[in-house]
Amino acid sequence: MQNFITRPLGPFAKKISILCMTILLLGCSAARLGYSNGEMISYWWLDSYVDFDSEQKPWVKSHIDQVFSWHRKTQLKEYVRLISRTQHRDLGTVTQADLIDDYKDAKTRVLMIADRAVPELADLALALNAQQISNIEKKFAKSNDKFRKEYLHGDTESRQEFRYKKALKQAEYWFGNFSKEQEAKIRIASDARPLNNDLLMIERVNRQHELIALLKKIQAEKPGREATIAMLKKFVAATVDHFGNKQHQAFFDESTAATAGMVANIMHIATPAQKTHFVRTLQDWIGDFNKLAAA
Repeated sequence: MQNFITRPLGPFAKKISILCMTILLLGCSAARLGYSNGEMISYWWLDSYVDFDSEQKPWVKSHIDQVFSWHRKTQLKEYVRLISRTQHRDLGTVTQADLIDDYKDAKTRVLMIADRAVPELADLALALNAQQISNIEKKFAKSNDKFRKEYLHGDTESRQEFRYKKALKQAEYWFGNFSKEQEAKIRIASDARPLNNDLLMIERVNRQHELIALLKKIQAEKPGREATIAMLKKFVAATVDHFGNKQHQAFFDESTAATAGMVANIMHIATPAQKTHFVRTLQDWIGDFNKLAAA
């Protein structure tokens, strides 16, 4: 159930090499297929931001391959362990605290990938030219327009409805269909979560501005590789800390706790058939992860 409570870690620098790894937490049937083609998908995604030149393409692909190879060899078995732990729980007694611990565990795993990818990201940052940084800015602007249309449209009620439908769709993936009575309970739990899409937008734009400023600094000053790695690690740490903004940190902490509570409520109201569906879905993931790790 990580997908309900894992917040997008957001920064472009972390997304570069972990796009398909984070997809594993999203709870959609295409995730495992996406991971099996992760190198190619990650390269296409990254190229859509940067627009690599002919000299950059080979080594960028090689760097992505190296990160995925490391991930398959060292991380997939850990995912199996985490999923197995969830699979063997009594869903009727799962607590909000249990799920928050799961979230923290998953977040640590994602940050491990980010840390592993930083040297490759440093090579990329040092190789970017002014036009490519401009391309990233334009892509950010385009994605922000999409975010505004989806998350800043309408009044509070319509935003609550939009968020509830997304949560319900994810829950249905894991548990199957719900009754109208169950849906009503899920809606109440969904609406109980703090809602501040305007703050999400501010946080999003702040991250982007900080990253663009960092990339421009690296492009202008051309620091050494080790210095660039240190700068990128500092940036990743700052994004996790919301750049020291206590108001933003408090909102995301409250949101994580409330969403964990919603997930616990879904588990508690699940019927025996829905619980069986949940266990079988987890087993599918375990099987696929084991195959990918063996391959």
